[in-house]
Amino acid sequence: MKRHKPAHASVTVLIAFAANILVAVAKSVAALISGSASMTAEAAHSWADTGNQVFLLIAERKAARKRDKTHPMGYGREAYVWSMIAAFGLFTAGAVVSVMHGIQQLITPEPAGDFTLAYVVLAIAFVLEGVSFAQAFRQSRKAARELDRNTLEQVLKSSDPTLRAVFAEDGAALIGLLIAFAGIALHQATGSTVPDAVGSILVGILLAVVAVVLIDRNRRFLVGQAVTSDVEEAMARRLLGFPEIERITYLHLEFVGPRRLYLVAAVDIQGDHREHDVAVALRRVERELEDHEMVEEAVLTLATADEPSLVFPAV
Repeated sequence: MKRHKPAHASVTVLIAFAANILVAVAKSVAALISGSASMTAEAAHSWADTGNQVFLLIAERKAARKRDKTHPMGYGREAYVWSMIAAFGLFTAGAVVSVMHGIQQLITPEPAGDFTLAYVVLAIAFVLEGVSFAQAFRQSRKAARELDRNTLEQVLKSSDPTLRAVFAEDGAALIGLLIAFAGIALHQATGSTVPDAVGSILVGILLAVVAVVLIDRNRRFLVGQAVTSDVEEAMARRLLGFPEIERITYLHLEFVGPRRLYLVAAVDIQGDHREHDVAVALRRVERELEDHEMVEEAVLTLATADEPSLVFPAV
């Protein structure tokens, strides 16, 4: 049985993890010294992201295990479970804490100080988060080109929850840093703590939106997300590329993990062969299909003459 390689998502997660630890520590120190609500929200955001990276690394490790008798389709769906836990962590440890702290700052305002330190930390954080986001963006863009999609579409539709999480969280982090900068700058310019507190609340709302999107995407794959038409057409093209296969009358594709498909198809074999020869030909095609990095298991059956052929526009 083959074991799927986790591609380069682990590298992306590790880069994000290292960046988040450095950023979280710097933000926490700046928040304690400056007393800024926006900086406190950003510190909570970075610590939430750091914890999430741990869950994402666990997700990749568990999902990469070989299938066995207890899990005939493998452990790929573990990735969606652990990624969903990470998304819940982002919501509770990041969004809720940020919103509550912003509201508290509105009710009992505390003037901030040492704005220079806050600006320096925000600038450093922007660079580190930018490096991590660039890695996730490059990987997402490469996958998008392979499937003829735009990058954002690939992130939303991808079966890879860890890459989607890193991309979304790093993107939110960059936006959050700009919000925090605006809140602190307005606090310094006006002397009022309201912009800073509002900045903290806005960061929390941003994290909540990202968390809800990630939770929803993982939920969809856990309950059986249908493959997109481009993936279906790519698999149909691969099937019809075998000289033995004349036509396809049924094709079922189901994600059983990140970049892993369970394929069931009813096909018509070229010519009129003996039953034994047909069985051998079908099994050989199944094995060759399973050599594809995306196919966890392939099951082919014979179509009857009266069944209509499936039509794939791009095939």
